[in-house]
Amino acid sequence: MEMVNLWLFVAEAILYFVIMTAFLHFRYRLGLGVFLTALGVMHFMETYLAAIFYVALPFGVVSPGSSVFFAGKLMMILMLYLKEDAATVRQPIYGLFLGNLLTVFIAQLLQLHYTTDLATGRTVDLGFLQEMGWLMIVGTTLLYIDAIGIILLYERLGRFMQRRVVLRFLISGAVMLTFDQVGFYTALHYAFGAPMSVFWGGWQAKMLALGIYTALFAIYQVVLRNKGATGSRRDLADVFNDLTFRERYEDLLARSGRDMLTGIFDRSRMEIDVPRTLRENLGRQQPASLIIIDADNFKAINDRFGHLQGDEVLKELASRLQDDLRPTDHLFRYGGEEFVVVLSQAGHEQGLRLAERLRQKISAAITRPDGLPMTISLGVATAPEDGTDLNALLTWADKRLYLAKNAGRDRVVGRDA
Repeated sequence: MEMVNLWLFVAEAILYFVIMTAFLHFRYRLGLGVFLTALGVMHFMETYLAAIFYVALPFGVVSPGSSVFFAGKLMMILMLYLKEDAATVRQPIYGLFLGNLLTVFIAQLLQLHYTTDLATGRTVDLGFLQEMGWLMIVGTTLLYIDAIGIILLYERLGRFMQRRVVLRFLISGAVMLTFDQVGFYTALHYAFGAPMSVFWGGWQAKMLALGIYTALFAIYQVVLRNKGATGSRRDLADVFNDLTFRERYEDLLARSGRDMLTGIFDRSRMEIDVPRTLRENLGRQQPASLIIIDADNFKAINDRFGHLQGDEVLKELASRLQDDLRPTDHLFRYGGEEFVVVLSQAGHEQGLRLAERLRQKISAAITRPDGLPMTISLGVATAPEDGTDLNALLTWADKRLYLAKNAGRDRVVGRDA
């Protein structure tokens, strides 16, 4: 019996996720309202099932209403945020909160009626309405907190694991579903005297459902997602006010400031992003390094083989440089055959090590049209020792790049040269 219940539980979780994700994925064809309506109509059933419908699984007694559907709803709200923005995701969050409060209020108002028994002898259960109304308020409040909390936590995790979207999805869900289980169990215990086994069984069931949802989300990321949409990180101030406009601004900014040839950020974008990176690092009393990179003898490539061949070399150079950087590092085309790399939270020795690794990689990986290995010269500067602003770092890095080229090219020069 328990194993049958377990397989049904897994099937319910998979079915819920697949159908809701399909609604979300095809929202431009079906309309976003289909997804939002499907998300909202099940809340009363979730609360009802969480109050009275429990099944035995191998690890305890659980309610699919709480473990499958409520947990699924919370993860769907996070997925909506990843696919859209704060302006969109606040609609179901506020809608569910206010709509459920309205439902509870109307249910209380209905109890003022003088009711009439049906011919079958069935009578209205006013006690049930009272209990459900109280649980609806608790569940709605928890959902409101959970939904905002999971978005905030997901974004905060982006500071440390920006590209690990699936891991952020899992951790955010685990934390907020644990918080939700504590809150809702407390309500059930107060209202119905639910034993502690209900808490542990429900928590394990939510973690099982989360594991299923995360695995399916990972598959969705690989197979169906719109690449690039969910890997972004947005700095947070107020998630539903400042963020609404900031998110759109940052999205516009991400689409601009790109070098047309190489696809990496250009100099204008560097002058916007790097000062902010320096302020953040220095504000946390952490260093940051800047590397200027110059393609050696590049003019000779253009002169001998033409600018089209030269452009291909630059594109491959930019691609190879980008591949060897950390998620927190940033690559810019400074001009012509020069590039700038900004290393967040990196001291001078770390900057020198990365510069040397880049030098060796480029020499080994890229061949010029004449068959010779491509070489680069690099100058490294570090804040705060070499200065605390972009111009100071560029000045020192450029001087050291000049020394590298005068010393024979194909080398890295840092502060102690």
